[in-house]
Amino acid sequence: MSSKAKSVAKPAVAKAAKKSSGPKKDFHSTHPHLFSKDAADFRVGRDVQPKRDLSRFVKWPRYVRLQRQRAILKKRLKVPPSIAQFSRVLDKNNADNVFRLLAKYRPESKDAKKKRLLE
Repeated sequence: MSSKAKSVAKPAVAKAAKKSSGPKKDFHSTHPHLFSKDAADFRVGRDVQPKRDLSRFVKWPRYVRLQRQRAILKKRLKVPPSIAQFSRVLDKNNADNVFRLLAKYRPESKDAKKKRLLE
């Protein structure tokens, strides 16, 4: 009888080993019905509505409206190149450097020419 007891004990150990050898499943994957998400219902008395971006409906200050309109007009209108050249000018410091450089290549005046030829 002891041989039967041994043979009975061995399968019990083998079954226990098989249970632990498989990958463990977490609670979420074994019970998906508990975690299913219902669609949001925004009717009266139900879910709170999400926050929306209302900045488009704000009454903006006058200077903000004007600068935005000006930018849009500049993009949409075709301006002749002779006028458009004045929309992008150099700042004072760079303009001063350019004028100083160009002054060296200015044609000489009549007085400077007389002075150069007499010497």
